[in-house]
Amino acid sequence: MTMLRTLFVGVSLLLAAPAIAQVPPFPSAFKVQDIAANGTVIHVRVGGQGPAVVMLHGYGETGDMWAPLAADLARDHTVIVPDLRGLGLSTKPAGGYDKKTQGYDVSAVLDALKVGKVDLITHDIGNMVGYAFAAENPGRVTRFVLMDAPLPGVGPWEEILKNPLLWHFRFGGPDMERLVAGRERIYLDRFWNEFSATPAKFSEGSREHYAALYAMPGAMHAGFSQFAAFDQDARDNQAFLAKGKLTMPVLAIGGDKSFGLTMGSVMRFAATNVTPLVIADSGHWLMEEQPAATVAAVRAFLDKPL
Repeated sequence: MTMLRTLFVGVSLLLAAPAIAQVPPFPSAFKVQDIAANGTVIHVRVGGQGPAVVMLHGYGETGDMWAPLAADLARDHTVIVPDLRGLGLSTKPAGGYDKKTQGYDVSAVLDALKVGKVDLITHDIGNMVGYAFAAENPGRVTRFVLMDAPLPGVGPWEEILKNPLLWHFRFGGPDMERLVAGRERIYLDRFWNEFSATPAKFSEGSREHYAALYAMPGAMHAGFSQFAAFDQDARDNQAFLAKGKLTMPVLAIGGDKSFGLTMGSVMRFAATNVTPLVIADSGHWLMEEQPAATVAAVRAFLDKPL
């Protein structure tokens, strides 16, 4: 059933086209598979050879966002790119959207692939899942790159919540899914536009592509559930912090028109070895707005000897 669903959605997205073609494709050598993990099924792209690197996407996108970076790193890494629980082509369970549970999803995927230690690259909600995974498995993460989103309950979290641009963190109630049903593109455009330095850099093809994926049954429920879990995530993160900070090298990247150096400030509350980095002329959507600069920054960090 999962294979048939994946095939159907893939064909549907291809037919939605030509705009879809603007989404950068993964190299043809990458393989896709659906992996039973922690009570759900995670859609995963795997390619390349060498030390393993895991990439976790955020809200408003799927693992497809990582294609340019995956193509670069696959030259000398085994690149593993899941769709988070409930998003993209992963299955959409009713619950389990706290980030600690999703950290277990990542562990289960790696166990199924027989992968031990990894470098970890994350964006947005992926930062939160990645932090939970790293805190649960500190010996399994060699390096950790986080991009442009805070961690619930860590550092200036309460001040960040007061930013009116982040009203969606608290958007809830019984009618939220009904309000956006059939209007997924309108809802998502708000994020792609307001969180960009230059909205046109988030291409029409990418917008159509992700809007179609988020219009799938259960996808918006899963997306809203990612945010609804923040209070639990904050409690879980406080418990992680009580056990000590992360010690692996951390690169905290922010767009200069978005979180910027705040990323470094946040991560210093959670890790001992933090390098902040700001990508110029970019908002939140670093892989769309400044892909070359972002790929170069990640590549340079991963290439540094430990």
